[in-house]
Amino acid sequence: MKKQQRVRIPDMARRDREPLVYIENNDLMPLPPPLDDPSKDHNWAPLSAQAKERYEAALDDTCAVSVPQPKTKEEEEELVQKFLAGLDKLFTRANNWTFLQPLLLSMEHCAKCQTCAESCHIFEASGRNELYRPTFRSEIVRRLYFKFVKRGGVLSAWQHGDIQVNWPMVARLIELAYRCNLCRRCAQTCPIGADNGLVAHELRKLFSQEMGIAAKELHDQGSMLQLKVGSSTGMNAVVVKDNLEFIDEDMSEKTGLEVRTPWDVEGADILLIHNAGEILAWPENPGAFAVILNAAGVSWTLSSELAGYDSINYGLWYDDAQLARVALKHVQAAQKLKVKKIVLGECGHAHKALSVVADRILGDGLDIPRESAMTLLRDIVMSGRLKLDPSRNDFPVTLHDPCNMVRLMGVVEPQREIVRKLCPRFREMTPHGVDNYCCGGGSGFAIMSPNNFSDWRFHVAGRKKLEQILNAFSDCLDPAIPKYLCAPCSNCKGQLRDLLAYYDLWNKHRILYGGLVELIVNAMADVKPGFIEWEWH
Repeated sequence: MKKQQRVRIPDMARRDREPLVYIENNDLMPLPPPLDDPSKDHNWAPLSAQAKERYEAALDDTCAVSVPQPKTKEEEEELVQKFLAGLDKLFTRANNWTFLQPLLLSMEHCAKCQTCAESCHIFEASGRNELYRPTFRSEIVRRLYFKFVKRGGVLSAWQHGDIQVNWPMVARLIELAYRCNLCRRCAQTCPIGADNGLVAHELRKLFSQEMGIAAKELHDQGSMLQLKVGSSTGMNAVVVKDNLEFIDEDMSEKTGLEVRTPWDVEGADILLIHNAGEILAWPENPGAFAVILNAAGVSWTLSSELAGYDSINYGLWYDDAQLARVALKHVQAAQKLKVKKIVLGECGHAHKALSVVADRILGDGLDIPRESAMTLLRDIVMSGRLKLDPSRNDFPVTLHDPCNMVRLMGVVEPQREIVRKLCPRFREMTPHGVDNYCCGGGSGFAIMSPNNFSDWRFHVAGRKKLEQILNAFSDCLDPAIPKYLCAPCSNCKGQLRDLLAYYDLWNKHRILYGGLVELIVNAMADVKPGFIEWEWH
């Protein structure tokens, strides 16, 4: 396939349907052993002729959002006008009071030092492709801002650079907004505080709220399903309760302890909210929470109210209105039960959505205390309320830092204190803590696999995390040595599950992934040995 020239901002408005860039295995950042031979890497699935015919896919030969092609020039022009009207709204306090101030900062101030690019896992993993430089997307929005919002005219075009607006440019920008994990590593490193991740988020919001365009996995199968049914998995309260009864029975058999999940306990100290995906995909996680909290004598409950058991908030990734609707349901469920606080289970995006962003919408009477499970678990483990035997976790363990929990909230040490105490062969990734890299599934990518997007997700978005994992276990890749990748976030686990399977790292090198609570239960002296099942996969 013919290689494209270096992409420039004016190329975004090209009328032809050819992608601006193509990426192949040889273009990508090299991986460490045993994946250091690019010729043995998976081939990328080409975008099908049917997808190219139906959807806008002229960015990078990948299609994540599946935007239908307009049928007429009039339809194209109508979409462009909606885009420009939405752009105006992004920069008015009445329509965007939640994020206007940092967005303006990011528009008005950029030194073009490219510090952000050097910190971006997607830019690096892509082989430093210009299209994925964080400032490329932000510079497009910046030019739009000065031309159409500030009405800068010829002088502005000379100062800031001109930009042509047509439907091809808008269509490519829609896809480009979904080539960022919103991990905010770029914002952390910017010397003046510009936030290119926020710019990508605000674009997604514009496309969703003003144009009705969003990834169907986040909207139709995500927040809309959650608001209608109560769970993004489609399970209602009855189904969830039935599933947790089976989980309780299974956990009782596995652990030798009586496990019971309390429901709708009025006045409990804690309302625990899980990601519903755990109940379907990783039932040992909510089961382990029940074992720990019951053994520690904690007063806790789950809620059968709609959304009371599904902590994920898809609106965080693309739509403020959807985020607010879901967050209100979480708080209302807690108020109905008169609990003292909400504790968020192992879901990084839920942490940020309900603990940080929700503060902007929860007014008088709605500001119930919210806490991370990481701090609660740390207090339990360190208090001596559980009899623990670290020798049960005598296998190599490394820790993944979920972006929203660690970099964006500063919950860094509690989970580390637990792992250091319970895992004698713990080793950190490099880098780690607030400098750690996104799993590649952030901002909803972990549940997005339309068309050929999963190839991009594994080859590009997840590549730096894959490098970190292999480097952390470089001294013990022998398949005779089981290894544990601890990821205390459901969304991250979804991405890591798919990434490890894509490269067959469980079968070939015995790298298992799981949560934090499983490690705690595995170390409990009162639990039957072998809670973590190494043949589980």
